Amino acid sequence: MLPRMAALTSLSTVQFRVSDILGTRLKPYPQFPIRITTMSVKPFVIEARGNSRVESPKTRNRRSRKKFNGTQTKPRLSVFCSDKQLYAMLVDDFNKKCLFYASTLQKSIRGDPPCTVIEAAKRVGEELIKASVDLKINEISSYDRNGNKRGERMQAFEIAIAQHGFLP
Repeated sequence: MLPRMAALTSLSTVQFRVSDILGTRLKPYPQFPIRITTMSVKPFVIEARGNSRVESPKTRNRRSRKKFNGTQTKPRLSVFCSDKQLYAMLVDDFNKKCLFYASTLQKSIRGDPPCTVIEAAKRVGEELIKASVDLKINEISSYDRNGNKRGERMQAFEIAIAQHGFLP
């Protein structure tokens, strides 16, 4: 006998009758052993996911304005960058006053021969520093970008005011 056949015959066999048409002889049917494995069932746990909703930068900015309020000696620096221009303000939220305002649209900042908007944004930063020295402002309470990303104009403005120490 072949080794395979010996292995098959050594297993427990189930015998069943073949129908009378084919004969009444008993025919062996090998039954392979069934492994019963223990399955570990994990308990049903509901886990909290991260914030699946992407929050708008404008919404986040409105919430941060509630926390950081500007005063006369430590105002909030608010910067808005539209598609073509940049606007900057020093705001005293306590008294609800604008201490300083400048934009790249002003002719005094643009100059007689008009410069590029990026150069004008740098000049807005320089004007802001001059005004803060005149107003005796040494630091700001918060830097408010109004949810805008840092584009070329915003970076040029930030470089100018970072030299004065307004930005960390």
